[in-house]
Amino acid sequence: MTDTNAFEQAANNLTINVDGQEIKLNDLSDAARSQLTNMQVVDKQIADIQQQIAIMQTARNAYATALKGEIVVEH
Repeated sequence: MTDTNAFEQAANNLTINVDGQEIKLNDLSDAARSQLTNMQVVDKQIADIQQQIAIMQTARNAYATALKGEIVVEH
């Protein structure tokens, strides 16, 4: 078996889990594959936004710490 055949065989055996049921990707309709792609795009966007929120929260915490330091200095 060549590497290409091994890759194709592995790709043919890829599955997703939908409500506890393993489904081969090759068994999905084109419409179902399109919906899966849409979900993957949205999942990536959600992960990106969650990362941005984490960065913003870290910055906010730093600003709050700096503010506390300024308040103590002034009084």
